[in-house]
Amino acid sequence: MKAGFWIAPEGTDDTMTMLPLAEAGEDVARGKDVVGFLASASAEEAIARCPRTAQLLPQLAEALEAQRADAPGRLFDITDYEDHERELIGQVLGEGEVSGLAALPDGGVAQLVEASMAGLWRVRFSDADGKLVADYLEIAAIPHVVERAAAFTAERLSFGDAPEGAMNVMPILAEIDGRMRAHRPGGPSHTINFSLLPVNEIDMDFLQRTLGDGPVQLVSRGYGHCKVTATGARNVWSVQFFNAMSTIILDTLEIGDTPAAARAADEDFHDSAERLREIHEAYFA
Repeated sequence: MKAGFWIAPEGTDDTMTMLPLAEAGEDVARGKDVVGFLASASAEEAIARCPRTAQLLPQLAEALEAQRADAPGRLFDITDYEDHERELIGQVLGEGEVSGLAALPDGGVAQLVEASMAGLWRVRFSDADGKLVADYLEIAAIPHVVERAAAFTAERLSFGDAPEGAMNVMPILAEIDGRMRAHRPGGPSHTINFSLLPVNEIDMDFLQRTLGDGPVQLVSRGYGHCKVTATGARNVWSVQFFNAMSTIILDTLEIGDTPAAARAADEDFHDSAERLREIHEAYFA
């Protein structure tokens, strides 16, 4: 039997290639390392050269304080900032628990990384040739591009007869199709737990082929390691949790909005606003 639902046909997962937040040769701050960087002599010099960053941080904190998980996000475009300004922003914000890719029909790709302040995201768009075309910060439970990309998937399932040797794939597909039809944005998600279901390799192969590949891959490293992958079916997500040995310990499909494992919650915005204000007052004011 396969180790999990969303395993590549050859048995290995595709990797995600992410652009670093800072310029080549610089280490991007993670978690508490943000403060360590800001206390360094090189940071003092960088801060003095970056007045736009100093002006931006209080605006971000104010927007974080006002944000709610179920509300539309707010964008801060930094595409036209000087390279050294954007590098400093990357160092100040650091990298948090969630990162990923969202592919769009025009060949463009959005790379997204949550800051060390949950609910604050760095989103960068590259065109079909790999050229950076947009760079912005977004305050939201999940960047809008994730929902936008996931919308370019099939609204309904289409499948024929069960393959020879299948056990339970047909009732599972019927359940998925019914939940897809019933789901409304903002409504509760429905979870199918493969860790508890009697399924064989034929079931999983047919299920994966029927649902198809989706345009979004997300990884969360908050509590352990979680991989969230959009399938080719609307509102159907593979959510897998791994232990320290990279073995799947919980293998599910979620039918609903972007899974909670990758989203910021209401309390995250308040905490992030406080932390960003502390950083601004200590190092930029």
